Amino acid sequence: MSVAARVGRRQLLARWCHRLGALPLLKHVRPGARGEVRVLAYHRVLESADPEGFSFDPELISASAEGFQAQMRHLKAHFVPMRFDEVLDHLQRGIPLPEGAALVTFDDGYDDNYRIAFPILRDLGMSAMFFVSTGHIDSGRPYAYDWLVHMLCSAPTGERLQVPALDIDWEIEELLPERRRQAADLLYRVKLLDDDDQAALVARLENDWGISRAAGHPDCRPMTWDQLREMQRAGMEIGSHGVDHRMLAKLSQARMVDEVRDSKRALERELGVPARVISYPVGGPDAFNHDTVEAVRAAGFDLACSYVAGVGHPGPRTQFSLPRLPVERHMDMPWFQAMMAMPELFTYASRLRTG
Repeated sequence: MSVAARVGRRQLLARWCHRLGALPLLKHVRPGARGEVRVLAYHRVLESADPEGFSFDPELISASAEGFQAQMRHLKAHFVPMRFDEVLDHLQRGIPLPEGAALVTFDDGYDDNYRIAFPILRDLGMSAMFFVSTGHIDSGRPYAYDWLVHMLCSAPTGERLQVPALDIDWEIEELLPERRRQAADLLYRVKLLDDDDQAALVARLENDWGISRAAGHPDCRPMTWDQLREMQRAGMEIGSHGVDHRMLAKLSQARMVDEVRDSKRALERELGVPARVISYPVGGPDAFNHDTVEAVRAAGFDLACSYVAGVGHPGPRTQFSLPRLPVERHMDMPWFQAMMAMPELFTYASRLRTG
């Protein structure tokens, strides 16, 4: 089934439930589990969910500014927004989480988190956890996956993309919508490779197409430490997303341990408080494993978030693999409200990469 078909069915059902006034009923008849928490996963919030000429991954746009504000208002009115330190305190003291507990998280560390999402949260008196890749903070350097999409969307007309290891020999399409579809396919396949091969492909295309990442790009900037410090002072939480946004399970043991440990050290050095929570970059079932979990535990983290879709039940079994509810740009308010009311029916299904 295509992504469009999956999106359409959930959205259509959510709209019908909204029109019939069934969403409050769904929330009340759903058997709530003791100690559960809805962990919302965002990436980017821009003024528009579909900016004209945008040459980066549009699927990382979680919502428009207007849409995000409406989502946060709904969350505040109908659920119990919490901070991770509050959740951890409940767990350590053996106190059940309140019914309707919810956490808001952002992955990667884009500067629109500071420019657009942060003021909305601050004005509403809410908090969120921002998981950042520490090696990119203050660098102005876009993340490798973002740059891969940008290069394909910006390559000269008539170029070919050849990646024998991925069975790719494509002529680059002429129009941006078609290039975006190619980029989505490429990104999916690239994440099947080990880390060295991923990095080598990005470097080769930078050289072949003359599109250097070193100069950065205004549409894909990471935050700065000063911005993160300001956000922290205003009540936001900052967590780890590794150093260089690498899929931890694709690294050698030594490099994986360094990514986990060094990101924690950087956060604590720059922000002056313990870094207690990490989000696995990419976050699917192939992005972390037993060794990753052990490295996270050994580094001193108290909790880890995946990008596997589901409702979280923090405890010994899920302490280092907490599922989340992805929020993406196709999700209108009826769908968002339906997902919050009955996540099992309305959340996105986790996508499993297979070779």
